Amino acid sequence: MTASSTAHCTTTVPDAPGPSGAPAGPGRPQPCAASHRRIGELFPALRVHGGPPRSGDGWIAGADLIARPEALRELIAHDAGEGLARYGRPLRPDVAAGFGLHRFTWPAALLFTLPWFLERRVPLLAPADVSVRRRTGELTARTGAFVCLPDDPATGLPGARPVAGEPELAAELRSALARFLTPVLGAFRPEVRRGPRTLWAMATDAVVEGLWHVGGLLGEADRARTELTALLAPVPPGCAPGADVSSFTPGAGFATARPGLSCAPGAPDTPTTDRTRASCCLVYTVQAEAMCGGCPRVMRG
Repeated sequence: MTASSTAHCTTTVPDAPGPSGAPAGPGRPQPCAASHRRIGELFPALRVHGGPPRSGDGWIAGADLIARPEALRELIAHDAGEGLARYGRPLRPDVAAGFGLHRFTWPAALLFTLPWFLERRVPLLAPADVSVRRRTGELTARTGAFVCLPDDPATGLPGARPVAGEPELAAELRSALARFLTPVLGAFRPEVRRGPRTLWAMATDAVVEGLWHVGGLLGEADRARTELTALLAPVPPGCAPGADVSSFTPGAGFATARPGLSCAPGAPDTPTTDRTRASCCLVYTVQAEAMCGGCPRVMRG
């Protein structure tokens, strides 16, 4: 399926059931439901449910990741266990936390970027609007307000915020991602033990790698590469950076690189023959031969 076949598709679905299995509320339009559903169709290891956050039975609410260190450590413990099973030796605590950050931000960023890529809509989600169940690869997303283009049929829906054109929509995407990720990175920082610049580099990699991979599954890897490059283009010399781009590492990192696979622990392998990652996941600390061809330690060393 191409972008044109899903553009301007608004689905009315019932709210996702709560932990008890009962519907959380009456059906209402879900402006990004088609794109969120495509995530699970294209990549079955991830499934997105529309509706309020869930808790219990392995679900961790995004708000708890921000406010409750024990919830964050529960998520990290899952990645530490997976690392031990995969590599046969314990991960360093900060490395396990970095894997946990990547495995949360990679799919969470797709909640924003895939609706933008397919439908030209940007959901205005906060961490409190999502939840994750790592052992089953599921997320929930409660979409309320969203940004769209003026000719989108969804402009009449509650919460629609039309903008003038494509540049404004891209700016809204960067801002929405930055607002969502800022408290997430702040919560992970004591566990990952890395500074803000490195944390934002890790977030930039998650944003780029997620959409690039799913774009490839759609048969549109080249368009994904082009649009991501424009989305994260460095600010030209002499121009004041906008607040919506200053947090991310400038540029999407696409360039000639050595053959290899993205380490992207827990995420699908992404061809990186022409991308240098902005950050290193430190997988070499547990298995030296696992270092990926796009790692900045290799490409910029």
